[in-house]
Amino acid sequence: MTTKDAARPAGASTALLTDHYELTGLDAALVSGVAHHRATFELFSRGLPDGRRYGVVAGIGRAVDAVLRFRFGPAELAYLEERGFLRPETLAYLADFRFSGDVTGYRDGEIYFPYSPLVTVDATFGEALVLETVLLSVLNHDAAVASAAARMASAAQAQGRATIEGGARRTHEEAGVAAALAGYIAGIDVTSNLEAARRYGIPSAGTTMHAFTLAHRSELDAFRAQVEAMGTDTTFLVDTYDIPSGIENAVAAAGAGIGAVRLDSGDVADEARKARKQLDALGATGCKIVVSGDLDEYRVEAMADAPVDRYMFGTRLVTGSGAPTAELVYKLVAVADDDGPDATMRAVAKTSAGKGHRGGRKTATRIIGADGYALEERLLIDGDEPEPLAEGQTERALQVPLIVAGEALAPFDARAAREHHALARAELRPGWLALEPGRPALNPNRPQEVAP
Repeated sequence: MTTKDAARPAGASTALLTDHYELTGLDAALVSGVAHHRATFELFSRGLPDGRRYGVVAGIGRAVDAVLRFRFGPAELAYLEERGFLRPETLAYLADFRFSGDVTGYRDGEIYFPYSPLVTVDATFGEALVLETVLLSVLNHDAAVASAAARMASAAQAQGRATIEGGARRTHEEAGVAAALAGYIAGIDVTSNLEAARRYGIPSAGTTMHAFTLAHRSELDAFRAQVEAMGTDTTFLVDTYDIPSGIENAVAAAGAGIGAVRLDSGDVADEARKARKQLDALGATGCKIVVSGDLDEYRVEAMADAPVDRYMFGTRLVTGSGAPTAELVYKLVAVADDDGPDATMRAVAKTSAGKGHRGGRKTATRIIGADGYALEERLLIDGDEPEPLAEGQTERALQVPLIVAGEALAPFDARAAREHHALARAELRPGWLALEPGRPALNPNRPQEVAP
């Protein structure tokens, strides 16, 4: 999927990226008739990972694409028929399945909090029901990575330092592409993943690896070959053998105009201090220092006084820095009592202890104070009257139409998502970006705990 292709169905079907019970549930709903009733589902999180103050939305563009490709072709239908757990009538329904409803949601890059309605699906119960797993698969992964990446990026940006993502080798190959996109949306500057760069127009970068150095008879020979191929304004990996010798060889090969050295071993903060002194003594005062090696937001914060110019993130970024899922859920919030076009929708909600949610379709806005910082995330259920804004306050709509009557409205744009994230994050007070544990910065209306 390229950026231009993201709004139209292409590629493999996503219809079997689902759970068995979604199709058996559909089968039963077709028997009862409720499959044809209008319904509203919402996708949200009941909470953020412990101590985090905000989350970041990512995966919306990919989720829209997954909905458009949720179609049962001959291969999918043949498999389901062979399994024999669905009625012929249900197989016929799936053969004609095309999502024809509406999807509204937060933009990629938006900030979210507990109970923020990230995605709202308005369709028949049957159409909306079967999208649960594929939507959650995409958004739980991408939002988890983006939320971690935003913390890493903001910590680095506070130090005026650039960031690189290079975690594809630490996760599933397609998850690596998605993680590179989520990281870019959340503020990471560059990826090493070429497939992510090709699909989404993300800047990519990279030079050589330890194997390249080992393949040459000497480190100096390797660095000279690198200069011949790439010029002097490139990054040299200087820790294959001995870092001081590596730096000396890199400067000998590239001269005082050497671009950068990368440190990937040992205590990189301490090694960066030593490297800076050595580089300056060799006359390479403009040489940048890149560090990598299981970095996360906390290690970045701890290196504030180290002479580092760029951070490279891998494992911790692509695995959510300790929170590998955003713990999003997909719940029915309203349904009609019959299949007539004018049937009244009634609010419904799960009320079990600890897992309740508010019924009714919600509209989400963010109230911004006169100083430009967010004051409230307001969720209004259909029919609610909003309180008037105070003087100097403004209100920003958080939800935008994504799919209308089964058709996507606009192609996905990674740069626009990144720009939107920067604007949304700027609405958070500086203290809310702190890495110290705290409560969510804003708490949208929490559901009342109702006894079962």
